[in-house]
Amino acid sequence: MNNYSSLLVLLIIATSAFAQNPTYDLIWSDEFNGNGAIDIDKWHHQTQLPNGTSWYNGEIQHYTNREENSFVSNGTLKIIAKKGFFIDQGVVKEYTSARLNSKIAFTYGKVEVRAKLPSGVGTWPAIWSLGQNIIEPGGYWTATSGTTNWPACGELDIMEHWGNNQNYIQSAIHSPSSYGNTFNKGGQVVSGASNDFHLYTMEWTSEKIIFSVDNIVHYTYEPENQNAATWPFDANQYLLLNVAIQSDIEPAFTQSEMEIDYVRIFQEQNLNIVDNPLSTITVYPNPATSILKMTILSRYLGTQLEIYSMLNQKILFLEITSENLEIDVSAFQKGPYIIQFKNDKNSETKIFVKI
Repeated sequence: MNNYSSLLVLLIIATSAFAQNPTYDLIWSDEFNGNGAIDIDKWHHQTQLPNGTSWYNGEIQHYTNREENSFVSNGTLKIIAKKGFFIDQGVVKEYTSARLNSKIAFTYGKVEVRAKLPSGVGTWPAIWSLGQNIIEPGGYWTATSGTTNWPACGELDIMEHWGNNQNYIQSAIHSPSSYGNTFNKGGQVVSGASNDFHLYTMEWTSEKIIFSVDNIVHYTYEPENQNAATWPFDANQYLLLNVAIQSDIEPAFTQSEMEIDYVRIFQEQNLNIVDNPLSTITVYPNPATSILKMTILSRYLGTQLEIYSMLNQKILFLEITSENLEIDVSAFQKGPYIIQFKNDKNSETKIFVKI
């Protein structure tokens, strides 16, 4: 077996193991330590009525930026839906709550949210995400990234709960192929959803999206054909936390809260396949989605870098002119690639995966 074949076998084994047993790094979190207002470096209050008079889906509340509707205390975030007349944007409503947008957007990874849910017929808490490219009045990302309307932007519902179906938790996918009353959904009964903290998790890869509660999976979305209609999920999403009030809210309702212990976002660790920690070359991020970066020892300046597919087809070659390179791999097909660095005296091989 030649060196290339040996490397290929190693690559197949390593990438297969990685895909089956990913290891994650924490890239962003809010542990909600301290007391008082939410961290405005991490969250945006979305308060603008999208059509000037009301919210979507027949919701009847105002979302506000008042601390009485969202605040941090004793190590948790409280989002409180409450009864009481409030006027904003020239509109009077009888209920208020909060809707938070995360100021981080990401592609692929694992989201963990440990939460205790509100109760009462007519309450509708949610932990979810939307495409960063959504056009939505008052949303944090619309001004800088808004190019696409819902549902083409994609929506991932990590957790939804309705007070008229206590203890039932649902997760759902909204995309152009199915949205609104989508058929892409699943759920489970979670005992004590409003009395105890539970761990709500989404694992999102380039192939599928898995939803679970307390590590018990209840829905996996894995369309056979990925296209713009079924899979707008190869681009950044941002998180939302909110408690909505529906029109069937019980008359005796006064207030109820969603309490969140933490929000954590993880992404898979660098592969570092056949990588030497003392290596003179660093390739990152690995896996890569669009831009692959390299830090290269000066002895390789003026020599060539070559990238091959697993079929030994040369995909790219270029002269190394800098110790810091950036290569656009956005047009590469998904899968593993081999990078070779060589000159008259030295040679090194690296592997990266395009996702």
